[in-house]
Amino acid sequence: MARPVYHFTSESVSEGHPDKVCDRISDTVVDAYLAEMPEARVACETLATTNRVVIAGEVRGPASITNEYLAHLTRLAIKDIGYEQEGFHWANASIEVHLHAQSAHIAMGVDSSGNKDEGAGDQGIMFGYACDETPELMPAPISFSHKILKLLADARKSGESKVLGPDAKSQVTVRYENGKPVGVTQIVVSTQHTDEHLSSHDIRSVVEPYVRKALPEGWIGSDCVWHINPTGKFVIGGPDGDAGLTGRKIIVDTYGGAAPHGGGAFSGKDPTKVDRSAAYAARYLAKNVVAAGLASRCTLQLSYAIGVAKPLSIYADLHGTGEVDEARLEEILMQIMDLSPRGIRTKLGLNRPIYARTAAYGHFGREPDADGGFSWEKTDLVSDLRSAFG
Repeated sequence: MARPVYHFTSESVSEGHPDKVCDRISDTVVDAYLAEMPEARVACETLATTNRVVIAGEVRGPASITNEYLAHLTRLAIKDIGYEQEGFHWANASIEVHLHAQSAHIAMGVDSSGNKDEGAGDQGIMFGYACDETPELMPAPISFSHKILKLLADARKSGESKVLGPDAKSQVTVRYENGKPVGVTQIVVSTQHTDEHLSSHDIRSVVEPYVRKALPEGWIGSDCVWHINPTGKFVIGGPDGDAGLTGRKIIVDTYGGAAPHGGGAFSGKDPTKVDRSAAYAARYLAKNVVAAGLASRCTLQLSYAIGVAKPLSIYADLHGTGEVDEARLEEILMQIMDLSPRGIRTKLGLNRPIYARTAAYGHFGREPDADGGFSWEKTDLVSDLRSAFG
């Protein structure tokens, strides 16, 4: 039984956060390879610091993707994010690309051959989650944290607000009553700004309208505590202020801590890596379970072994909200979708250059795109699930 009253907090970071800059660059590399060869293999990590970007990892793809081309795409990504400051500038930063061929031993275990189907790219556990707290079937705290930063980024890029910089963080504490979100008690926004003379009070006057727009009407009461640029000044931002690395914001990328995480990052990995594709599949199935009305909350776990095609296990937890038997649900989900790496990629159409757009504001709770992006957010299994349970 849920506690009558409790508070839960989640954070988000903007596309200009140092770690998100790295996620964006790594996924830009993935997209470059998949655009040329849908079956390409990429495992790419990025480090960013003051006017320097280092890209490293292993790939298998066409020779037409040169280091010079990837450096060019990296500059375009940094420019799109908005970095033109002295300590981190898209045109002036040193960009090193150190990508080598994929290990032949890994390839041997993963590739299909003879009667052997393509295996998972690594061992691991992946989780998917959905709940009915928001229209996107996402937990409210992470959903609203993302929305705040996305609105600020849109205002910055459109020129509506000229004082905002690319680097920003948000944090929202939501009050729950009887298991349902009802309001916000604490709001944190730290945003880079271009005018060093602006105070925290000045920045609040800039960001508050966007925060209020992001949250449901009536959710911000008079007792809500605001923390806007608590340090007082935030002019030096991005990789010039703090080094960034790919894969350090996995909780921001998923459910804000409201659900388990298997530990594997998404960005920089092609969809043969189950860290990414199976986590997308688990979200897809969990979202459809909730959308079908079979539960108001659903957590799914999948597990894999390197070189083995089928998942080793599936686990469903409906958190006491289910209308169906969880063991039976596990059986149905395995029947309704091929959860092998190839089956996941085929069902969700993952061998496409659709990943750079996932690098900020969450991989989940987004609208499916016409070109196949965010396909794991579709709810096209609802009728099948309802039929399976009569």
